[in-house]
Amino acid sequence: MLRPKTLYMATHNAGKLREFEQLLKPLPLDLKPYAANAEIVEETGTTYAENAALKARAVALKWGVYALGDDSGVEVDALNGEPGLRSARFVSDEPWANSREILLRLMAVPYPQRTARMRAVLCLANPRGEVKFFEGVVEGFILGWPRGTQGFGVDPIFSLDGVTSLAEMSGEEKNRISHRAKAAIGLMTYWKSRDSDALFSI
Repeated sequence: MLRPKTLYMATHNAGKLREFEQLLKPLPLDLKPYAANAEIVEETGTTYAENAALKARAVALKWGVYALGDDSGVEVDALNGEPGLRSARFVSDEPWANSREILLRLMAVPYPQRTARMRAVLCLANPRGEVKFFEGVVEGFILGWPRGTQGFGVDPIFSLDGVTSLAEMSGEEKNRISHRAKAAIGLMTYWKSRDSDALFSI
């Protein structure tokens, strides 16, 4: 069994950090934020995995620590998969502005065609910069109007069943079914399978 480790979360998003603190609670680790006044690294990747790795490796190599990076987005079928990688900065740095833009572009789209998915990729990097990836995807719909006050990002307009938004769920409910929850399960399964302090067999 691994002894507790410190894992640095390569994000400035307080909501995301809180969510991962709950998702990874079963692991013997101390999850800490990476504190900085500027962006960790410019997200120049062309995939979620590339962006997650850029952040995780930047923190891991700079400080000689284990680091967790992530990238996620919502992919709307009627918008040809947009905003996807650009979800956090679709038209603005403000989540509500991005959600509003999605809703505006879907105004004439019939409800059955408002299918979408939320995708998350986690990247675990060790102090040598070696990485492992874990992905989670959930299928759902874009609602006609925001609902709920929980969560962050596009949670108020995304629904798995077409009725209840992610933002109307309790944190406990969301953490059982979200895209990040699925990615976190992959990470926890991998972590728990290690029989020594060496998380990587590379």
